[in-house]
Amino acid sequence: MGPSKVMWGKDNEIRDMLKAAWKDFAGVTPASLPAFRKNTLGPLIEEVNGMVFKEENILFPTSLEKLDAADWVEILRESEEVGYVFIEKPAEAEKLVAELAGTVVEDTSFRDGTIQLPTGAIKVAELMPLLNALPVDITFVGADDAVRYFSQGKERIFTRSKSVIGRNVQNCHPPQSLDVVERIVNSFRDGTKDTYDFWLTIKNKFIYIRFFALRDNAGKYLGTMEIAQDVTAIRKLEGEKRLIDERD
Repeated sequence: MGPSKVMWGKDNEIRDMLKAAWKDFAGVTPASLPAFRKNTLGPLIEEVNGMVFKEENILFPTSLEKLDAADWVEILRESEEVGYVFIEKPAEAEKLVAELAGTVVEDTSFRDGTIQLPTGAIKVAELMPLLNALPVDITFVGADDAVRYFSQGKERIFTRSKSVIGRNVQNCHPPQSLDVVERIVNSFRDGTKDTYDFWLTIKNKFIYIRFFALRDNAGKYLGTMEIAQDVTAIRKLEGEKRLIDERD
């Protein structure tokens, strides 16, 4: 196990210690404060200082050797998505990401049966099983309003036949919902909306349906994606079940 993985595990431990400290702090009294400092804050501060030392003397020097300029731009950009801990988002971060984003060329290509994407590569033979394994029904309608693709999961919610491929999406819905379909697609096309959410009950199953506008980096409309999911079991979940809790 490399240093970064060891630090990852240690970071999770520190996070749990911090959560516990915040929880215990609510019940601290002047009389119990010394014990809280000794038994909770002391070990926490020691672990945090140890992590800072490892970052400055192991993680950062190794990163400078292994990562190039484009990698650091991506790290800065993804920090926006992950968020910052203990500090507010740097005021200049958003502007800097915008300025540097234009200098990073996103490589998208197809070669030898493999699709190269900005965040990785996947073989065509892997793509269909991947999409069909998702616990949702996916339907893609192109910018020309023609149905281009639908997933074939094991438990589809809405039946689809291959005859719909190439058909105008307006011809794939009953007359009573046609005006809604047209309103969704038109609002996506003119940019006034990006998403729509609907939910309904079918045969005792609670179905959540979402529509998303797909756009390129310049904002050009590429089409509409419909996702339908049976969330009946999800709505019943309580508490938490973490990956670390899974046992043989």
